[in-house]
Amino acid sequence: MKGRLVALSIPGMLLPGVVMAAAPAKIVDPVTSWNHLWNEVLIDLFLMGTVFAALAVYWLIKYRATSPDQVGSGPKLSRAQSWAWAMVPAFIFMADDFFLAAKGWTVWNIYRKVPDNAYEIKVTGNMWYWQFEYPNGVTTTYAYDTKEGDGLMVPVGTPVVLRMTSNDVIHSFGMSAYRVKEDMMPGRVTYIWFLPTEEKQSWVTCTEFCGVLHAQMYAPVKAVPRAQFDAWLQKKKSTT
Repeated sequence: MKGRLVALSIPGMLLPGVVMAAAPAKIVDPVTSWNHLWNEVLIDLFLMGTVFAALAVYWLIKYRATSPDQVGSGPKLSRAQSWAWAMVPAFIFMADDFFLAAKGWTVWNIYRKVPDNAYEIKVTGNMWYWQFEYPNGVTTTYAYDTKEGDGLMVPVGTPVVLRMTSNDVIHSFGMSAYRVKEDMMPGRVTYIWFLPTEEKQSWVTCTEFCGVLHAQMYAPVKAVPRAQFDAWLQKKKSTT
């Protein structure tokens, strides 16, 4: 029928003339992945600690001395038993470590792969403040002494990539609320990205000692609705 597109779906077959729309790629929030991995590490440590603590208490009770001059003796093990007691626990713990390492590598890859539609902001570290530059030329800072300045403003629901460098010494850009941290060095551009999922204010701090006012090198990170962000950006542009 002319003027109408009929979409047919047959497993394993693509019919001529049928247009298949590609589903948009889902953005994986690094915070969710980081939190999930951290919870797995905590559970792992708790289980191992519980097992070792229970065994320690059991052995302390079972093999406690019943007299001051009592001397204990270890069990007689064959060579095969000795190897088994040494290697089986080692393999179990190594398998567990490799599992967590593989999960950590997966999370690392999420952090290093910037989404295609990420909003780019340039960040410059100075002693002792951050400077944020937006694509339309607007720049913002934050003064620790007067508490003036907008800091870093980002739109909710849009991935944000920060291209970062330093004008003087090595700084480290850390946002604990978004589980990201990256060093900033003179003459080199590094990057991190994050996904603001809700309206909130958090903080970015310098996490590497950079001089006498290192502790004062912080700024607010404000995640606001997209419409509010666009209006703020337009207002800043018109006043500069």
